[in-house]
Amino acid sequence: MLLSRKVIARDYFNTPIKYVAGVDVAYSNRLSIGAVAVFDYTSLEPVEIKTAITETRFPYIPTLLSFREIPAAVLAIRKLTIKPDIFLVDGQGFAHPYHFGFASHLGVILDICTIGVAKNLLCGKIMETEGSFWKPIVYEGEVIGGAVFTKPGAKPIYVNVGHKISLETAIKVVLECTRNYRVPEPLREAHMA
Repeated sequence: MLLSRKVIARDYFNTPIKYVAGVDVAYSNRLSIGAVAVFDYTSLEPVEIKTAITETRFPYIPTLLSFREIPAAVLAIRKLTIKPDIFLVDGQGFAHPYHFGFASHLGVILDICTIGVAKNLLCGKIMETEGSFWKPIVYEGEVIGGAVFTKPGAKPIYVNVGHKISLETAIKVVLECTRNYRVPEPLREAHMA
């Protein structure tokens, strides 16, 4: 069975949400550095940050980045002592040519709730709508995500289903985790870790 068929695009996580985490992977030479930053959902204060370093073994192939990023991300997540209810992943989930980007891949293999949050659009077209803080992204006739405007005058971020969450809830969670910057706080912290 294709892994993309295992993606659950409806809310399937613990409520009320207590902890939300940001996941990011960076590179230095031949190393991948995975970082996860766990935040209290109500206060948006960091409660745990973990990193992991591993050798980069998969080549850079734009639509297959999840295979390159998964090892370091999984190592960092497995170090956590707090179990987040939702993970915000720096990358695409369903808004991907194969409907299975990094956020979906991570969610399915670890059986966790994930949201894809990207700074660039990988595929699809943003549909123009009046007066909304988000605009649907459509690819091959299907809504695959949302271009979300977190700050007036700022470029959007691209929010989409990773695993075990609906698009509407994903957008709501991302907005609730965003304060002074375009990117949600848990992802900013993971990026800086």
